[in-house]
Amino acid sequence: MAVERLNREEFFAKLAPMDEAELRKTLWTLYWRGTAPVRERIEALLDPPSDAGVRAGREAAALPDAAAVLAQVREFAALARRGGYLGRDRRVSPKERSRWRFTFRNHAVRSVEALRGEDIESAGAAVAIMVDLACETRGYDYFRSEDPVEAARFVVSDAIAELWTQMQRTYGVDGLIERAVGQLVRWESRYGWSRRGEGWVSQHETSLANVLARLLVAPESWTAAARRYLDELDRFGGRGRQQRAEDLAEWNALLIDRLLGSDGEELLDRLVAHPALAGRQAAVLRAHLMMRRGESDDG
Repeated sequence: MAVERLNREEFFAKLAPMDEAELRKTLWTLYWRGTAPVRERIEALLDPPSDAGVRAGREAAALPDAAAVLAQVREFAALARRGGYLGRDRRVSPKERSRWRFTFRNHAVRSVEALRGEDIESAGAAVAIMVDLACETRGYDYFRSEDPVEAARFVVSDAIAELWTQMQRTYGVDGLIERAVGQLVRWESRYGWSRRGEGWVSQHETSLANVLARLLVAPESWTAAARRYLDELDRFGGRGRQQRAEDLAEWNALLIDRLLGSDGEELLDRLVAHPALAGRQAAVLRAHLMMRRGESDDG
């Protein structure tokens, strides 16, 4: 059934009582919460057409092909996991083995650049593969290096920040939450993504909790993110509960800060009692919520 639209006169009559501040707020809500086509239309109206067109054309011409980048990244990751860069696969030449850090960084940079193109699905998949690979190198030797992420100068949190920013622009806040919260659980690392936790890369990293928090503005977004987060935690069993609580400690604290006193506060009771979190940080989380509520262990 088609939805009836206001005609021009009816639309302007609705706007007439609103002052400039109210109009700005309405337009901002439409822009911030709208789909990608709606945001692009608003941006086109706000930008001078000639400047916007020239800029968009130049940027599009300079962007790498996302599908090609994804294929290259998949091959690189597969070879690395098979030990190709340790001399176990003839498809990786000795020269290429010695240059692995440059190849790694090139794939990471091109994956992030491709996010600004039209094929965000392929570009996002490429970024995810590179992040997964970086996470794995903390515990597995895929390359001849004491600290592969540091050697490749790959700032994982920067790549994820660009990924989530483009997700928000393309899918809106709800789409971002649907995709990013699971990635937060999967990728967050309390002490960063390099093995030693020091050096150039470590100095440029930030937590994924901080990255996602910058993108969640409205209170209802935090409630939606908390629900999604609890659903993600439900998928985990008993393994890795203490490490998970350590890695997600900052995010859990942010949820208490944002949800306490809101319509989503009841979700905090599920959070602090969730079986997917255990150990010292889980106890700290429970104590933090009790303190904020003015409760005590004695009840």
